[in-house]
Amino acid sequence: QVQLVESGGGLVQPGESLRLSCAASVSIFSMNAMNWYRQAPGKERELVAGITTGGTTNYADSAKGRFTISRDNAKNTVYLQMNSLKPEDTAVYYCNARSWIHGDLYDYWGQGTQVTVSS
Repeated sequence: QVQLVESGGGLVQPGESLRLSCAASVSIFSMNAMNWYRQAPGKERELVAGITTGGTTNYADSAKGRFTISRDNAKNTVYLQMNSLKPEDTAVYYCNARSWIHGDLYDYWGQGTQVTVSS
């Protein structure tokens, strides 16, 4: 069973930065992709950023230029560096590990970490 543990959330003021971490219980190199999603109150969960095994990254338009996803395979950890935070970035952030095995999709989720951006 894959376990994902997020950390690094908190309360910050607009314009400040946070770095989220996601520690996996298995080799993240074995996962096809590692992603960060977020869910704000009353809204659907949305993809924020993703990174593939090969290192290809993708970002939501709202995250481009401000957020950076990275991975440390040796530590089985994925990071989300968030700069220039805005109040609209307030949400619970979830780490996701995605794997395709023999055509079947497997999704694993962490418990989430709260990010609150407020003055």
